[in-house]
Amino acid sequence: MAKASKTHSRSTTAVDAHIGQKIRARRILLGLSQTDLANAAGITFQQIQKYEKGANRVGASRLQQFSDALGVPPSYFFEGAPTVGRKLPAPREGELSEGAILSFLGTSEGAGLVRGFLAIRQKPIRQNIVAFIDSLKGK
Repeated sequence: MAKASKTHSRSTTAVDAHIGQKIRARRILLGLSQTDLANAAGITFQQIQKYEKGANRVGASRLQQFSDALGVPPSYFFEGAPTVGRKLPAPREGELSEGAILSFLGTSEGAGLVRGFLAIRQKPIRQNIVAFIDSLKGK
């Protein structure tokens, strides 16, 4: 059996952290616990914790299991992933980074807020909520 070359690191990367954030955000948005997702993938919830924190890399077959359990295509986990070898411009002052948005969606508060906001069908009410939040930012 061939050994991995010393020039290739097996440590986790920013892409692994991004994929973990996407797993967590989607899981919480669906109202699943780490145990629910772990059972669907046939692993322990501790493994889910490690994947979501970006401490462990997610292999291709495991990523397919997650995409099936979370109802998204495998490509979903790579949307907005950091580029390798090329830097994107940093967000301008006052703009949110995609990472900040994903981190927020990965919380129960963030997922609850999105679920509640999307449940409001009347556009004027949604616009009033946004205006109210904007008015709070200035205080």
